[in-house]
Amino acid sequence: MGTSGFQHLFRTLAQLPLSADEIACLRDWLAALEAPGRCLALIEQAKGRCACPHCGNARCHRSGHANGLQRYRCIACRHSFNALTGTQLARLRHRDKWLPYFQCLIESRTVRAAAERVAVAKSTSFRWRHRFVAAVRREEPPTLKGIVEADETYVLESQKGSRHLDRPPRKRGGKATCRGISKQHECVLVARDRGDTTHAFHAGQGEPDAGRLLRFLKPVLAGDALLVSDGAAAYPAFAKLAGISHRAINVRAGEYARGAIHVNGVNGWHSRFKTWLRSFCGVASRYLANYAGWQMVLDAAALIIPEHWLRAAVAPRQQERP
Repeated sequence: MGTSGFQHLFRTLAQLPLSADEIACLRDWLAALEAPGRCLALIEQAKGRCACPHCGNARCHRSGHANGLQRYRCIACRHSFNALTGTQLARLRHRDKWLPYFQCLIESRTVRAAAERVAVAKSTSFRWRHRFVAAVRREEPPTLKGIVEADETYVLESQKGSRHLDRPPRKRGGKATCRGISKQHECVLVARDRGDTTHAFHAGQGEPDAGRLLRFLKPVLAGDALLVSDGAAAYPAFAKLAGISHRAINVRAGEYARGAIHVNGVNGWHSRFKTWLRSFCGVASRYLANYAGWQMVLDAAALIIPEHWLRAAVAPRQQERP
């Protein structure tokens, strides 16, 4: 559009008695025009010049553009790639709607509400939720230091969305067929230090043993950390295997704190997680790790705007979360 044409359009809009809803609609339309370029610029900026995702070689050269993104060709393996190759966001369409959808994740909107907000199908909204969250949860929190609280919470195993159940279906609001913690419960293992740094893991079914604790907790604990847990027998065995100090609180005997030795911080995280999880009216067990990671990002309040989430989803990582 030429300058004169733009000025004529601007004068016409200035003379119209627009309502608040019409102004909001116009603002959303202008934002939609800007969104694709802003999203592409953020992707390129976050990824930078990285190694080939196919062979790991750092030597590559520019090889044209496709769909708005710079493509590169690896000198070693001759494969081409762009900033999204090898990420959870690869091959996803409608990039102009990614930032509004990240805002829906920040607001913990349901699949249907998010689909209506960004004008995509419910199936697309569901797919994006788990692709985006899986990408962002790769953002590793720092190592846990000092006094580290560890405890697990349990949610009922769910095969929601499965085409073939390996057990009789439960009625709405059902419960396990046996008392106590069993293989019908999914374990969410949480470790949190006094600086509020948190790691949350989907640690399988039933109560974890020392081997499972070693797999999940050992990589995230500093060597001089003091592990505090309840009276579960697996924690002393794990502490011995990992070579770290350990203190236990006998909650069953009514002991909830012994000076600075308590698990109140991690129990508070459990409470917030379960309250938040209920808003989704049941989640499938196979996605539980994503929901734990989603809540971990929200609770940390480190990624507070959509641009932060997009950068975290695209930026290269050294390792993935278990």
